[in-house]
Amino acid sequence: MRKHSPAWLLLGLFFSCHPTPHYDTIIKNGTIYDGTGNKPFTGDIAIHGDTIAAIGDLSGATSTHTIDATNKAVSPGFIDLQSQSMISLIQDGRSLGAIKQGVTLEIFGEGSSEGPYTDTLKKIEKREEGDIKYDLDWTSLRDYLQSLQKRGVSTNVASFVGAATIRENFLGFANRAPDSAEQEKMNGLVHKAMEEGALGIGSALIYAPGAYAATPELIQLCKTAAPYGGVYISHVRSEGNRLLEAADELIHISREAHIPAIFYHLKAAGRPNWGKMDSLIAKIDSARKTGLDISACMYTYTAGATGFDASMPTAVQEGGLDKWIQRLKDPVIRKQVIKQMRTPAKDWENLYLGAGADNIICTGFKQDSLKYLTGKRLSEIAKMRHATPEETILDLVIADHSRVEVIYFLMSEDNVKKEIRLPYMAFGSDEASMAPEGVFLKSSCHPRAFGNFARLLGHYVRDEKLIPLEEAIFKLTGMPAGWLKLKKRGTLKTGNYADVVVFDPATIKDNATYEKPHQLATGVQDVFVNGAQVLNAGTHTGAKPGRAVFGPGYKGT
Repeated sequence: MRKHSPAWLLLGLFFSCHPTPHYDTIIKNGTIYDGTGNKPFTGDIAIHGDTIAAIGDLSGATSTHTIDATNKAVSPGFIDLQSQSMISLIQDGRSLGAIKQGVTLEIFGEGSSEGPYTDTLKKIEKREEGDIKYDLDWTSLRDYLQSLQKRGVSTNVASFVGAATIRENFLGFANRAPDSAEQEKMNGLVHKAMEEGALGIGSALIYAPGAYAATPELIQLCKTAAPYGGVYISHVRSEGNRLLEAADELIHISREAHIPAIFYHLKAAGRPNWGKMDSLIAKIDSARKTGLDISACMYTYTAGATGFDASMPTAVQEGGLDKWIQRLKDPVIRKQVIKQMRTPAKDWENLYLGAGADNIICTGFKQDSLKYLTGKRLSEIAKMRHATPEETILDLVIADHSRVEVIYFLMSEDNVKKEIRLPYMAFGSDEASMAPEGVFLKSSCHPRAFGNFARLLGHYVRDEKLIPLEEAIFKLTGMPAGWLKLKKRGTLKTGNYADVVVFDPATIKDNATYEKPHQLATGVQDVFVNGAQVLNAGTHTGAKPGRAVFGPGYKGT
């Protein structure tokens, strides 16, 4: 038998101990933006299973699948801090509108959340379904997130627990403060929600019944969530006439409850309020200098989208949809509401007055008999009906038996640019992710559903050069992940979950418009969610590897 020299034995031992590494996927030669805000570098990223296995020069490794990312940006998956995809994902788990922009995590919970539900709340949600019909097969917020995962979704999903939903469990739609026993029960529900993975408390204080909550009630809920590492995020009580006072309330809640706070869709709404933006920023900066953790998110458009409920006093909406509509049919109340809609107010948010009839587009009706009005401006519909805009709003709400979905043009482009530059600004679509097909075409939508993130990276970063690309990616990834204390997400780091996006900074573009919103963004090449490829060379693979993502207080397994 041939004898080997000690040198050959040692070399053989080296190669047997250090075999050529093999990975599921290697993304090669990309310009890597790691989600920290640091300058990019050229390198490779290896994915094995659901995890980022290696980053660097991987020319000596092999892989089952290789992607050449030369001249492309490689980044963590983007976080939609204010998604409204709660129901659209039940209909179509592919989340095409989001995935085509590089979004890999959608976060819900603006004021209301999909749980915790009582049987009564379940019946109300079922009764108020729109075009999408679904089985409400969950009770708690955790059950809802897990039901999405079981149904199959392409994006990861997470949620705040809604302050309004907590209130509805015990007070229904009553316009009053909870008594001490009710507040204690509400706090108990928050405890349970936080241990079941809620990210914190979400409020929306211009809508009934969320608007009925006074500051002390919200402080109590936030004090309950804070020890779990929770965050308070709020559509503040006014973004118009009382914008600065509403900001004071959010800052006060943060201070009293010892909880980080985030403004939903920071803005100054209505032309008379555009000049308040500098004062708002100064107020936030001042609070941050005192040590408070105050931040914000935004969408990259000058129009918002909500319902006609934001054009009427919340007092008339007490008791829920049926009682609201019943009141609007009363001639005396109707006359009073119309007068209030025409009068600047301090105690409720009047988006009709802030935008004006020419700057309001109707986008969503539940009744098929009204869908022919989709896409038309309020002023046009009023003229067709030989009625005033205010009368038309009331008539449409009654006829549709819904709040009616509408777009309001309210903001200044100069302020949008100013907000994007803020160091504490993240981004949220405030829309549902959907496909440009099927049931989704029965209604219109805001273009932010298909373009919010692509518009940031294409129009504002590449074309307008408002902020560097590495800063924009940080604001879409590592920064919000850090705020919410999300484990192993938000940055490209060995051992983190492989939520990875490959896109072309030179071509990424939003294509959705107000006239034709159902148009997918372009320029995102590949998307991985938990290591599975969901977008391949711009085409959805059909994969649905998304998972329920829970907050730091989660007590489950």
